[in-house]
Amino acid sequence: MTDPRKADAGPDGLASALMRKAVLTADWLPAYRRVPRHLFLPDTIWPGRAGMNRQDDRVIRSEEPDMWWRAAYRDAPITTQWDDGAYTGPGKGKVPSSSNSMPTMVFSMLDALSVEDGNRVLEIGTGTGWNAALLCHRVGPENVVTVEVDEACAREAGRRLQGAGFAPLAVVADGALGYRQNAPYDRVVATCSVGSIPHAWVEQTRPEGVIVAPWGPTYGGEGVVRLVVGDDGTASGRFIGSSAFMRMRDQRTRRRHVRDYLNGQDWPAGGIVTTTELSPESVGEWQVMFALGVQVPDAFPWAETYDDGSYTLWLRDTAVTSWATVDYTKDRAVFDVVQSGPRKLWEEVETAFRWWEAQGRPSFDRFGLAVTAESEVVWLDEPENAVPRT
Repeated sequence: MTDPRKADAGPDGLASALMRKAVLTADWLPAYRRVPRHLFLPDTIWPGRAGMNRQDDRVIRSEEPDMWWRAAYRDAPITTQWDDGAYTGPGKGKVPSSSNSMPTMVFSMLDALSVEDGNRVLEIGTGTGWNAALLCHRVGPENVVTVEVDEACAREAGRRLQGAGFAPLAVVADGALGYRQNAPYDRVVATCSVGSIPHAWVEQTRPEGVIVAPWGPTYGGEGVVRLVVGDDGTASGRFIGSSAFMRMRDQRTRRRHVRDYLNGQDWPAGGIVTTTELSPESVGEWQVMFALGVQVPDAFPWAETYDDGSYTLWLRDTAVTSWATVDYTKDRAVFDVVQSGPRKLWEEVETAFRWWEAQGRPSFDRFGLAVTAESEVVWLDEPENAVPRT
């Protein structure tokens, strides 16, 4: 039997795959070699799937060592904690709350960070410690500050970092506040997603410094944005690609159950019934959801699926005032819509989709973000071209 720790199933195989994708560059290859991913994984993991927010069943190293090793060196994310640590197994918890990110994403973001020798780097979200260790190798542990809100995660990451020979300044705190004591920083990188860039990150980054962070609207869809900080305390830059990170705990949104919107009535609960020729299938791709979410604030979708392959797309607002449903059945050209509340959520989505189509169906790299102390504006192609809101 072939040893899975060799050749294609080990570090060399993953390195080759990442280099073929041009995400692991020559300047980060020494860090990759010095900081093996498996050293920063717990014994119990939930391997993910590339490009998907789904986890396989848990793998325990002592019980399935070969499978554990293959997962460590597959280009896919690995969940390491559920429900902020409240879930302990077996099976899966409800919401993944910490992970070791997909290697392609890790090295794409590190490349976008454009670090130089001696740069002072603030990392938001220590997680398992792998990203912090890679930064330590590149710029020196004395130049790295890593912040983690979860005490258990921070403790385990600290143990792994120490075992690998690295000692950055590790802080247990709310990452939304940054870490002012060691500011200013040349670079800031977040390993959790946000729906609003904490202005503390901008304030703690020197002019011409770089912030790299996953950013996404409440609706869904998310991309990595690369911001450059200006002399005036603002920051602006383009999105560089899609992403799917766990939300920063400080910015999580509580999503209420559909029954809270129906006021004790059965659906359709007096909602206004119409039809649409826009299929729910057309609005479900990640980059489309991003474009819709930027325009349709404080709302989110959920699909109620049925055994025959049909489903109902629910739209709800975070204020619990408005909802909409669209029924999807294969091979239909017209779909039933029900809307209720002061916001006509499906109409907002339709308007946003038509705008996206009219702009040539732009992908992430045509969007950018401008951040000030008072506001955030998503723009298309140029900072002067703000994306409209419905």
